[in-house]
Amino acid sequence: MRDTFREIRSRMDELEQQLRQELAAKQEEFRYTVEKKKVRFSREVQEAHRALLIRWTAYAYESGVFKVLTIPIIWFALIPAMFLDVFVMLYQLICFPVYGIPMVRRSDYIVIDRHKLKYLNWVEKCNCMYCGYFNGLMGYLREIAGRTEQYWCPIRHSRLPKSTHSRYDRFVDYGDAEGYRRELKDIRKDFDDIRKD
Repeated sequence: MRDTFREIRSRMDELEQQLRQELAAKQEEFRYTVEKKKVRFSREVQEAHRALLIRWTAYAYESGVFKVLTIPIIWFALIPAMFLDVFVMLYQLICFPVYGIPMVRRSDYIVIDRHKLKYLNWVEKCNCMYCGYFNGLMGYLREIAGRTEQYWCPIRHSRLPKSTHSRYDRFVDYGDAEGYRRELKDIRKDFDDIRKD
């Protein structure tokens, strides 16, 4: 079963690579380049983007009163998220070296760049920064949790979760007691695929 999971994960990696190639094609279509994590649009594209800017007052008005009233609830979630971010960073710094688990690079997950788009008003830019941070943080946390789970409890569930993390294909099958005891030490060291990064 582990071989089947690895084969499927390998196909998923190939599809992800195709997505990256498609993104590269979009860079050409929308005439921008990315150099050292900095995005550069041509001057004419920047001017066209500015022409599509909607003033924040019109944006807020079009959103409606009820949507505007939900803003404090959405933004309040940022406070516990930031605490979680700091805690998990400390957890990883302290524990991963002890366990021999490779560190997760935060910048691989948290990408905040949409606020630089000229066709977004300041409210939209703030929203995009929030979403880039929050969703990136969830991916970062999931990878840290996945690597931790691989070390401490690499057993698949009895039923497949809606989505699995990147380390799940290394786990032993649910109920395979002999496999668990036989393979646990090796699974705890099976991070060669990410040590190369």
